[in-house]
Amino acid sequence: MKVCHLTSVHPPEDIRIFVKECVSLYKGGHDVSLIVRNSETYEKDGVKIIGVTANASNRFIRMVKGPMAVYKKALEVDADVYHFHDPELIPVGLLLKRKGKKVVYDVHEDVPEQVLSKQWIPGPLRKFVSNVVKQVERFASKRYDAVVTATPTINDRFKTYTPNSVIVHNFPIMSELMGNTENELNASLENGQNSKEPYVIYVGGLTKIRGVLEMVDAISELNAVHNPRTKLYLAGAFAPAELQREVEKKQGWNDTEYLGFLNRSQVKKYLSQAKLGLVLLHPEPRYMVSYPIKMFEYMAAGIPVVAANFPLWKSIVEGAQCGLTADPMNPKEIAEAMKWILTHPEEAIEMGKNGQKAIVEKYNWEKESETLLQLYDRLAN
Repeated sequence: MKVCHLTSVHPPEDIRIFVKECVSLYKGGHDVSLIVRNSETYEKDGVKIIGVTANASNRFIRMVKGPMAVYKKALEVDADVYHFHDPELIPVGLLLKRKGKKVVYDVHEDVPEQVLSKQWIPGPLRKFVSNVVKQVERFASKRYDAVVTATPTINDRFKTYTPNSVIVHNFPIMSELMGNTENELNASLENGQNSKEPYVIYVGGLTKIRGVLEMVDAISELNAVHNPRTKLYLAGAFAPAELQREVEKKQGWNDTEYLGFLNRSQVKKYLSQAKLGLVLLHPEPRYMVSYPIKMFEYMAAGIPVVAANFPLWKSIVEGAQCGLTADPMNPKEIAEAMKWILTHPEEAIEMGKNGQKAIVEKYNWEKESETLLQLYDRLAN
């Protein structure tokens, strides 16, 4: 089929949208395009990336101009199936349905829950906006041909709206972060445990709600009781940008290396040498039932995990025996978990191997892509 993915928010080579879904659909035999706001137009890995211009001076203008530009270009593409990835494109999906097209809504996040913690929405309005979003999603999803959800919790909600809702987890691509042979894997694990400058790493958005303040405090707590001194490597972008200045005032910043944004090959390089990976999001309701891609990427890279002790995350980490969990709001407890892994190198290597085994057996994109392709087979028929 001729397939067109749409986004007015994400970058052109977004990991879930482009690297995983679009490329998998192309390899599955489909003609695939991806329309992206404010991007260049080019082709990569068989996928035609089509940029549309929609500049805006503020968030609200962007939420109008972006979808309008994407819709206009979508009509020009004249695809059989349109697969969109942003809540602000819900009206675009409905307009495309009126044109007789097949439409798929890809739900990455639990948006009504997400709204409750959006700082740019005035506090008294958040619950109202959350309910409006939920009703809009209910109305629209009944009219689409399918809904793709990233987690079981999100899927449970959409199943009450439409039977055509399927889970496609955002798990890592096995071949991207794992060694190709057992010898390469063992060498990577040994290198990480014996690296001259020991470091722990976090890769992702650097925000308060994702635990950047607690991680920097935790590295300070760790180095107060553990030798050799261990560095914290932070990879990602601070949001808002002013947060970096607040973090730099902390004592733990002296033991922190800020790497900025890393491309995928750089992520692989830094993970291969790390002692462990951190994923310590705050206990927001939407995070507590999420499947954090970074945790699974650490597992794929073969490094132990120190994760927030949410019941779901704890069941994954303990079930795979691939790391430890801690209270994400307690830097001392985080430091204790890191110290245990750092002072038990043989167990750490086993945790790394266990994590990779769990990725191979269960938590990988290769299995999830089969679900996506099966959905498209049904749409074709």
